[in-house]
Amino acid sequence: MAILEEPIKDVPMIKNYVDGEWVVSKGEIIEVVNPVKGETIAKVGISTKEEIDDAVKAAQEAYPDWRATPPVARARYLFRLKELLEEHFEEVSRVQTQEHGKTIDESRGETRRGIENVEVACGIPTLMMGEFSEDIASGIDEYLIRVPLGVFGIIGPFNFPFMIPLWSAPYAVATGNTVVVKPSSEVPCSQAKIAELVDEAGFPPGVWNVVNGGRTVVNGMLDHPEIEGITFVGSTPTAKDVIYPRCGATGKRVIAQGGAANFMVIMPDANIRGTVLALMTSFFGNAGQRCLAGQNIIIVGNDDKFYNKFMDAVTATTKGIIIGNGLDESVQMGPVKDAGKKEKILGYIESGLKEGATLRLDGRKAEKIVGDYPDTCFLGATIMENVTRDMKIVTEEIFGPTMGVMKAKDLDEAIEICNENPFHNADAIFTQNGKDARKFQYECNCGNVGINVGIVAPMAFYPFSGMSGSFYGTLHTQGKEAVRFFTESKVCIQRWL
Repeated sequence: MAILEEPIKDVPMIKNYVDGEWVVSKGEIIEVVNPVKGETIAKVGISTKEEIDDAVKAAQEAYPDWRATPPVARARYLFRLKELLEEHFEEVSRVQTQEHGKTIDESRGETRRGIENVEVACGIPTLMMGEFSEDIASGIDEYLIRVPLGVFGIIGPFNFPFMIPLWSAPYAVATGNTVVVKPSSEVPCSQAKIAELVDEAGFPPGVWNVVNGGRTVVNGMLDHPEIEGITFVGSTPTAKDVIYPRCGATGKRVIAQGGAANFMVIMPDANIRGTVLALMTSFFGNAGQRCLAGQNIIIVGNDDKFYNKFMDAVTATTKGIIIGNGLDESVQMGPVKDAGKKEKILGYIESGLKEGATLRLDGRKAEKIVGDYPDTCFLGATIMENVTRDMKIVTEEIFGPTMGVMKAKDLDEAIEICNENPFHNADAIFTQNGKDARKFQYECNCGNVGINVGIVAPMAFYPFSGMSGSFYGTLHTQGKEAVRFFTESKVCIQRWL
């Protein structure tokens, strides 16, 4: 029997966490809706400019003492936070599923990846080490010290409410900075739970703050003179046209991660069974709502026999995807986040059909939903064939459970299609040929490259990369690059007379 235990009960008010205190927002109160049932599960405030200013002030006042705390002592708070996250692993995973709609297995994976970032940041006494050179000239030594900068703003998206702020926040506080986290107001419960555990771990007041809200909070972060930098994950238009230029105008450091329209290149020698299984999670995991999701496959070569065999396998496996409440362990795909996002995805499918694509599998109306739930936010998996490189469903991010199928005469043409696309986040090749794999890795201009891997998700000790169109900035979140982003290199040249 499916265990559908829901950790969020009685429609709680999600409060801001500022200076170690829980504060009800003075702004407009909106509802947080479970997309499976269409029911309100919580309420949250859209905070005002004054409230983000209060949070920045608290973080700024906490900064001097936190910076003076030895790195090994700062790491102990993170070790305690990691222990608490492990203790509450199942609860925080279920919170994600309840507020977002993804399957519980996907939420558990998100929780694990988030905890891994806390775990890596615990190594800050080593990661933050500087450099030293003796006798750069007679009697003169030179050394580099990595120093924190102050307050950082962290802006999270709706699709990974638990994990993505943890790509940044642990590294920021480990290096001696203080943070203000702004979750998506669509999914604020996960970050509220993290803040509860931060509080239980004993972090000093003001070091880790959470302010819920929308554009007012984002604008307050971008304009505030005491915020030294911003990390953002969201759409490319917002990253490119809002976050990146406004941080530049005010001299802030910035990591602005945008959207994607990723390609999976299928070579004629690909292992069909293994490739199909990888494509299922890549295209339809998280209902396609991830920047690492596949959006189009490119089948290379003119072998119709291989094409038909491969697509028959893809279609048969896709038809078997079980749709429903993500808290049901048997379910493989949950709903998209809300009705508006569903309509946008449907619009892209219609656009593809108008431009000449054909439906191999029509998922516009979800069928065989497990359980008695409204279909308001549910979609089935859609496969479109006869897709061409100039179609809107190729050049724009769909962010839903769709698969476009293209053909290329050879690997050179496939790489050309990948590289001409406006997004350069995560492309992959499926092949048993090492020469082809290396060629793809070398020539494909994207930040994350997969070889027989459908979800090209870097581990926490590697940067979550991305290139033009999908990323704006210099350094990336996670690992050593995050440590460099959250610190400045202070170079000292020393001589004693």
